[in-house]
Amino acid sequence: MTAAGWQQAKRILCIRLDYMGDVLMSTPAIRALKQSFPGSEITLLTSSSGAAVASFIPEIDDVIVYAAPWLKSSAEHQPDADMEMIGMLARRRFDAAVIFTVYSQNPLPAAMLCYFAGIPLRLAHCRENPYSLLSDWVRETEPQEQVRHEVRRQLDLVAAVGARTDDERMSLRVPSAAAARVVDRLQSMGIDAAATWIAMHPGATAASRRYPPQHWREVARALRATLDCPIVFTGSAEEASLIDDIRVGLPGTHSLAGQLDLGQLAALIALAPVLVSNNTGPAHIAAAVGTPVVDLYALTNPQHTPWKVPSRVLFRDVPCRYCYKSVCPQGHNLCLTGVTPSETVKAALDLLRGLEPEAEARMPPMRPA
Repeated sequence: MTAAGWQQAKRILCIRLDYMGDVLMSTPAIRALKQSFPGSEITLLTSSSGAAVASFIPEIDDVIVYAAPWLKSSAEHQPDADMEMIGMLARRRFDAAVIFTVYSQNPLPAAMLCYFAGIPLRLAHCRENPYSLLSDWVRETEPQEQVRHEVRRQLDLVAAVGARTDDERMSLRVPSAAAARVVDRLQSMGIDAAATWIAMHPGATAASRRYPPQHWREVARALRATLDCPIVFTGSAEEASLIDDIRVGLPGTHSLAGQLDLGQLAALIALAPVLVSNNTGPAHIAAAVGTPVVDLYALTNPQHTPWKVPSRVLFRDVPCRYCYKSVCPQGHNLCLTGVTPSETVKAALDLLRGLEPEAEARMPPMRPA
């Protein structure tokens, strides 16, 4: 390791080419870089989804959008863009680059990009010896020897070059204008933002991470019967019909599907007494802004549970866990559909009442016992 050289780094490129939640889970490590190397400027190289949330992260000074051809977010990638990106990075004259990946991703394509751009310090987890592609590398030990939370994984990575922080919470700053707009929207629906109400997010990009609509309906009906409080559904415009179907016959529920930009969604979640969500971006937003969250957690991977926030993580253990698939290979989604509406209701009520969990949520081991 060349930790001494990192102390002089002023222009640092952080590479996180995945989605919004992945960027949020990298923010504690980015904060560690910012605090440990005084005067440094952080530029994030990310996907268009990651860039959408970057403007709300105070530790990030600049953003570059890149559809990397080695990730599934690169559907619109053009080969010439790679050479153009190398040229852009070279002109920016970065002192260092940190490549954040999950353990199933290969960091070497991004490392080569930085190598060709002449970035002298390049850090990543790596499974094989990268030789000159990385100046600093941490041996990949996952999943054979351990499996860490995604946030801890990235904190451990930057710690290898001397970057640490006492504040390991995720980072997201809610714009004041967005918060005021959301308070107005809630008032227009007859909801007092300071009273008891519940936010629900029934969508997810991957079919394997979607709690069944009929379960959502039962959860909303039971919470309404128990608390007689408003329920506000969030989602994209494409998810509006899903939410409308869930809300059939449920007075006191409201839909803001397709009506909030990302800043307003973050503001709504920050104001909510509790969020019930599939394991998707809004669950990570809740963790970043400190809102208690019921996370309906499909066991597609073990690393993305809510970080440092009151939470209930609900799942059913299955032999086919940790498949990393967007569509259930078995066709049953039992790791998620097996969670009953009554369990979800109890979890939400516990969080609203401030009850401590009976035991810490533990993810099942990587392989069936």
